[in-house]
Amino acid sequence: MNTLKVLSALLSYPDQSLVDDQDDMIAILDQENLLRRPLRDQLVGLMNDLCTRDLMDSQADYVELFDRGRTLSLLLFEHVHGESRDRGQAMVDLLNVYNQNGYDLTANELPDHIPLFLEYLSQRPDSEITQWLTEIDHILALLGERLAQREHPYQFIFQSLLSLLETNVDMDQIRNSVAAEVPDNTPEALDKVWEEEAVRFGGDDPTGACASAATTRKTQQVSVDSIKRNNVSH
Repeated sequence: MNTLKVLSALLSYPDQSLVDDQDDMIAILDQENLLRRPLRDQLVGLMNDLCTRDLMDSQADYVELFDRGRTLSLLLFEHVHGESRDRGQAMVDLLNVYNQNGYDLTANELPDHIPLFLEYLSQRPDSEITQWLTEIDHILALLGERLAQREHPYQFIFQSLLSLLETNVDMDQIRNSVAAEVPDNTPEALDKVWEEEAVRFGGDDPTGACASAATTRKTQQVSVDSIKRNNVSH
C-alpha cells in the first residue's frame, strides 16, 4: 500500500527528498485512490506548504511540534508504556517482527517511530496492515485530535490513517479528553519534567550506570526513495 509510504514521508522529518518526490507522492495518492477527496486535498495542501516553505523553518517547526513534550511524541510506546520496563520488551518484540519479515533497521532507528512503522506496514499485506493499525487506532486518534485542537495540518495524516479502518474509537470521548489536557510543551512544563526526572545513580539499573529518565529523542528520518522505486508508472 504505497499510500502508507506517502503518509510515512509526510510525517517524517522534512528534508529535500520530500520536495524532490512531491509529484510522485501525489501520483500515488491519485492512483490508489484510498482516501476521500477532501482528505486527499488536505494532504496535498500540507505537502505544498512543506515543499514551498524554507526547509529550515519546516524542520524547526517539526522539532517544536513533535520533540517538545510527550503528548505528540511519534514514538508509539511512549503512549502505551511511558518509561516503564515493559517499553523495552515491547521494542524488542517489534524489532523481532521487523527482522522476521526481512525489514532491516539502521543502528539509530527506533522500531516504534511512527513514520518508520508506516514504512514497514506499506510492504505488508492489506489484512496485516488493517490488523496493526486497528491495534493502535486509539493512539492515532489521540495524536490526530491533539493536532486538530492546535489547528495544525499534520492532523490530516492521522485522519487519513483512521479513514483506512473501520475503527470503533469514540471520537467524542477523545475530543473531551484532549480538551481537558494541560499542555506539556510549555517552558514551565518542560522545566517540571527535568525537576521530577532527575538523574539517578544506580537505583533500579543493575549496572549502576548514571542515567536520565528524561529521554533524548533523536528525530528519525524515513527515506522516500522507495516511493520512486515502487511507484507504478503512469
